[in-house]
Amino acid sequence: MIHEIQEGYVKVEAQSGGITIIEFFHPQGNSLPAAILNELAQEIHSAGLQKETRVIILRSAGNGAFCAGASFTELSAITTAEEGKKFFSGFAHVINAMRKCPKLIIARVQGKCVGGGVGLAAAADYAIALESADIKLSELSIGLGPFVVGPAIQRKLGLSAFSQLAIDAAMWRPADWARRKGLFAELHPNAEAMDESVQRLANELAHAHPEAIAEMKKALWEGTENWEELLQHRAAVSGTLVTNSFTKEALEKLKKKE
Repeated sequence: MIHEIQEGYVKVEAQSGGITIIEFFHPQGNSLPAAILNELAQEIHSAGLQKETRVIILRSAGNGAFCAGASFTELSAITTAEEGKKFFSGFAHVINAMRKCPKLIIARVQGKCVGGGVGLAAAADYAIALESADIKLSELSIGLGPFVVGPAIQRKLGLSAFSQLAIDAAMWRPADWARRKGLFAELHPNAEAMDESVQRLANELAHAHPEAIAEMKKALWEGTENWEELLQHRAAVSGTLVTNSFTKEALEKLKKKE
């Protein structure tokens, strides 16, 4: 099943043995406009409810970036704080769908992650990446902050590492740094080795006891029960900041580079 979106898509593929693959694509570095965020949240929620699904693989298309984060085009079009909150709530919905999903989610990270892309990798239960999958939180450099994705990243990396990423918004951190801090569980030199590891783990989890998986998922996410309210609050903060002149000017400069 594929949901076509202007210049992109979200595709769901059910493999034999209980493995569900959710793939997203956008030509601008697999960035995340509101429509893709909405479809991702819905499909993750739906897969979590399906008895046939035992494990979920979250991936993006192509051999380039895993995810370039928020869509600059949509960010620059926001004119009110309410519009801004609605947009950033899309990230909140995806993270909360991943958090509440009773199935374990494996992220296949084939390239660089920026902003919301780091948030997706962090919200996955297990991330397997290429050695070239460098990461960056660039929000502060454009007058924003990684507020909505921050809780997921801080939960995985700890406050110190999250602070380093959030404060030095211009610096790329190598994939090995992300592995040592806990974002990535494994790194591989090429796509073949990465895919072999993703498939191996997915097959193992697909044969595990579903109730044990569901209980483990609850235990792994214990202490995040307030995230429905927390992430909406964070979305409102980002929604207000995105309307300021500093951010608007920064976004226009970035759009010209696309």
